[in-house]
Amino acid sequence: MNKNHVVEHLLLLALFEGGNEFWSSQYRLHGAIDFLQRIRSGEYAEYKRGGKLLHEALATLNGDALLDELHKLDAFLVVNTDPDWPDGLEDLKAPPIALIGLGNREALGRIHNSISIVGTRNPTDYGVRVAGDFAAGAVDREWSVVSGGAYGIDSAAHRGALIAEGETIAILGCGVNAIFPSGNDRLFRQILENGLLLSEVLPHVHAIPARFLIRNRIIAAVSRATVVVEAAFRSGSLRTARDAAEIFRPVFAVPGPINSPTSDGCHRLIGERTAEIVTSVADLMELVGPLAV
Repeated sequence: MNKNHVVEHLLLLALFEGGNEFWSSQYRLHGAIDFLQRIRSGEYAEYKRGGKLLHEALATLNGDALLDELHKLDAFLVVNTDPDWPDGLEDLKAPPIALIGLGNREALGRIHNSISIVGTRNPTDYGVRVAGDFAAGAVDREWSVVSGGAYGIDSAAHRGALIAEGETIAILGCGVNAIFPSGNDRLFRQILENGLLLSEVLPHVHAIPARFLIRNRIIAAVSRATVVVEAAFRSGSLRTARDAAEIFRPVFAVPGPINSPTSDGCHRLIGERTAEIVTSVADLMELVGPLAV
């Protein structure tokens, strides 16, 4: 990818938050060059960013500085014309305009055979053990493990994959140089040794709650299936499960004690027929194995 092409996409990432169907469709309809020209011409004059008209906001951006930041981090940009762009993202109503990765880019080429493991940030010991066991079992069978890098089940899934010397990918709700939560810094550094951090925002962009919900659709789309280990009745993990079901990805939920609040969300998914029950790694592999490509 040439320098201008990278800069064009970085400018678009600077202008637009992910998850917006209109801007995603405009990018795919016109392409980066034409889309930026239309913005500069004032075609989208009714829209604003940060209190400024879009073309005014674009004029304040320094594409070369954005590119320098990317290079200093040794990060990379991936767009939908690249051979390692995850094809599953195109099933979304609002696919990302681009992704920024940090770590082993080769892991991205294997993400098509991955399982997402998600759940509560406040798990029980049972949930931590199950998430780690499922992740280790998946990588032992040459699947990658995808999660969101958060505390709790996400961390347990990443660690389970790492302990089993497998490949794991964290989809972030922040930039790859603005890591959140900071308490997981060591975990992220371990992931980078063989795996990958991925984000649809610029490297310096900090986390806000809305970005985590928006990025959940990416976790759902890049994987063959999503497993919810523990989740409260109202949980961001349920959003990931519903995002997966919406694009016809299999969803599985691990049952827990009927009086455990941290399993209420899993039981809800099972009761609504959004998720199938899964109780062991062997069961999971039997169900997702035929999906491998």
